[in-house]
Amino acid sequence: MITAQDIIKTLALAPLPLEGGHYAETYRSAFGTAIYYLLTADSYSAMHRLPGDEIFHFYLGDPVEMLQLRPDGTGEVLILGPDILHGMRAQTVVAGGVWQGSRLAAGGSFALLGTTMAPGFDFADYVAGEAAQLSAAYPQHEERIKSLTRA
Repeated sequence: MITAQDIIKTLALAPLPLEGGHYAETYRSAFGTAIYYLLTADSYSAMHRLPGDEIFHFYLGDPVEMLQLRPDGTGEVLILGPDILHGMRAQTVVAGGVWQGSRLAAGGSFALLGTTMAPGFDFADYVAGEAAQLSAAYPQHEERIKSLTRA
């Protein structure tokens, strides 16, 4: 059975600064970027926003819960995973300017995802979410926000 450590070694993944999880950039051009992205039971993608659209692709492993908080004050939790016949998504778009954070669904051990961005990702564009500010703006998601932000 494949493990998270097998994936990290095989795909040469490294810890992703600020956000969490592991990643490897697989493509970069003047127009876009693509990465592998791995979440494990002891990691999560911290709440953040980027200026451009980011497309997530689910490859294998356990379901991932993604929180998206839109500028209009609405938000939703969606599930990326293999069971597309029961509402999970194999792909989703996070629009530019939308706050996002992800973690494995309860009981999961790992999930391998990919993301693509056009224009490409730049670490200088990454804006980390702060629990107090996001919770005040999106009180209906306060508990999840707290679990997806770093001190």
